[in-house]
Amino acid sequence: MKIAVLSSHTSSLFWFRIDMMKDFIKNGHTVIALGSAPEAEWKDKFREHHIDYRQLEVDRNGVNPLKDIKTFKQLQKFMKEEKPDKIFAYQAKTVVYGSIAAKITGIDEVYPLIAGLGSIFRGNGLKNRIVKTIMKAQYWTAFKCSNKVFFQNEDDRNECIVNGLIKKENTTIINGSGVDLEKFQPQKLPDKPTFLFIGRLIKDKGIVEYLSACSAIKEKYPDVRCLLVGPFDSNPSALKQEELEPYIKNGTIEYFGEQSDVRPFISQCSTYLLPSYHEGTPKTVLEAMAMGRPIITSDAPGCRETVNDSENGFLVPIKDINSLTEKMEYFIFYKEMCEKMGNKSLKIAREKYDVKIINQSIIKTMGL
Repeated sequence: MKIAVLSSHTSSLFWFRIDMMKDFIKNGHTVIALGSAPEAEWKDKFREHHIDYRQLEVDRNGVNPLKDIKTFKQLQKFMKEEKPDKIFAYQAKTVVYGSIAAKITGIDEVYPLIAGLGSIFRGNGLKNRIVKTIMKAQYWTAFKCSNKVFFQNEDDRNECIVNGLIKKENTTIINGSGVDLEKFQPQKLPDKPTFLFIGRLIKDKGIVEYLSACSAIKEKYPDVRCLLVGPFDSNPSALKQEELEPYIKNGTIEYFGEQSDVRPFISQCSTYLLPSYHEGTPKTVLEAMAMGRPIITSDAPGCRETVNDSENGFLVPIKDINSLTEKMEYFIFYKEMCEKMGNKSLKIAREKYDVKIINQSIIKTMGL
């Protein structure tokens, strides 16, 4: 069969879905991947894995209807010409426009993934309510065009069911995008307490809370290291470079920008942090768990599933800088707990988040 995998963010498509696409190919299918970045930058990277990459003109954070219409028409054209047998789509715009375009062009098998509902579904304010109303209508339409909808956590699935967007029998839960346990293997902990955050530098990821907690920790424990890996972003809530610069200059954090391989940085840390406001299931947390690191993350949708509180790390309230700082301090005082909780993280990663198990669940659901 010919499988089209749609996303509005090419780097996410490559780093988060490459194992799934490779498993599709192992089962004898061909894969075409559609993302927002230019083909010149990405075509060869996908080709190395026998995947055909095409650029899709999509403004993933914009609200310009003319641009969205252009995206929809491009998807229609693609589907008429390529006639894929099945569609796997994730991220809001490609889920909505991809599902509808598939239905219109006679493609009967569409499988969207909701990898986190995002701030729109849980935010406040008039503008937020208007956008949420539109998105609910769009998701309802997309789900009507779909065979089965994948969710990565119960919170997001229940939110959609309660809002009347989908029936439970048309959904299935998968444990995130999984982690490659052959690639991400346990590593020796560093001697010096070291904290790490990996992610896009947007406020919904908890970057402001991380920086504030690091400032408090460094003031009391100057020798502790606080690492930051991740790109600046076009999201409206993105941190600006001038906002980050003071933390770099005064030595609060060591910033390494965007990295294609995060393993060397996870190896340097003794504790991994992600104080995000919401996630589908955070892949970086799974990668840190697979490398034997304890986790501090938010008691928030998608995050709370990764941590058994006080066993493989700690859950802290959303936006609670004091709690975040206290848990960081705990791992400074009780260094032996980094290894104990890190071993528990590794056990959970192996039992629950092995990418091979998750991909087989997707393959079975899609009839591949």
